[in-house]
Amino acid sequence: MRLADVGPVAVGFWRLFLALPLLAVLGIAVGQKPVWPRKLIAGAILLSAIFYVSDLAMWNIGIRMTKLANATLFGNCASFAFVAWGLWLARKWPTGLQSAALALAAVGCGLLVAGSAELSARNVRGDILALLAGILYAGYLIFVERARTALKPLQVLFLATLFGSVFLLPISLALGERVMPQDWTPLLIIAVSSQVVGQGLLVYAIGTLPSVVVGLALLTQPAIAAMIGWFFYGERLSVLDWAGAVAIAAALVLVQLRAPALRSGPEQPNLAP
Repeated sequence: MRLADVGPVAVGFWRLFLALPLLAVLGIAVGQKPVWPRKLIAGAILLSAIFYVSDLAMWNIGIRMTKLANATLFGNCASFAFVAWGLWLARKWPTGLQSAALALAAVGCGLLVAGSAELSARNVRGDILALLAGILYAGYLIFVERARTALKPLQVLFLATLFGSVFLLPISLALGERVMPQDWTPLLIIAVSSQVVGQGLLVYAIGTLPSVVVGLALLTQPAIAAMIGWFFYGERLSVLDWAGAVAIAAALVLVQLRAPALRSGPEQPNLAP
């Protein structure tokens, strides 16, 4: 995203727009060709797209106004919000193992950013945008989960991506951003890696695994980012970084020891056309 030579919201637009033909071809190839759902599910996908584009816009702007560690910390609030939503739908408190895993993951996330996060007046606007982005991303996950009760993963993702690209372009233009790139490489990479592969796997997981597992899995992002920094950018990992990564990995193992058979919400009737 930082290597792209267009505005931050424009990066979000190209991420979605460039992914559309790839998602369509992939969906047809695996028997999940795009379809238009009934009104109830179409509404859920539309709302998911609104939450998603709002998240992308705020995150892409905020990450340039604050430290990377701050953005990671505040953006990850979506993980815990999604877990809380799933437990509320199931009308149950987390089990002892789930509670322990959540606590361990929270500690791990804190350790990962403890050495580099910096709360200060100059970062406050970026911090607020990153926090709002995390909350909005939780809304996206919730409505995607609703749509997954009726549609297959790539069908949901294609429609959410289509709606999202329609919303992001006018926002970018209204902000006066540069929209047309000179170098397409960063945009193509983010479209394939983040939107097609990353979101494709996430949307599939939402309809398959309990929300506790999905939420905790999302917390691997700061750990993986730290590892990439170590391997490719020579950013040495501190003892706290290692401890945080190990804590998150342990939380994922712990929550799967007795993973509930139910998905994150009650079964819904199949509303597919």
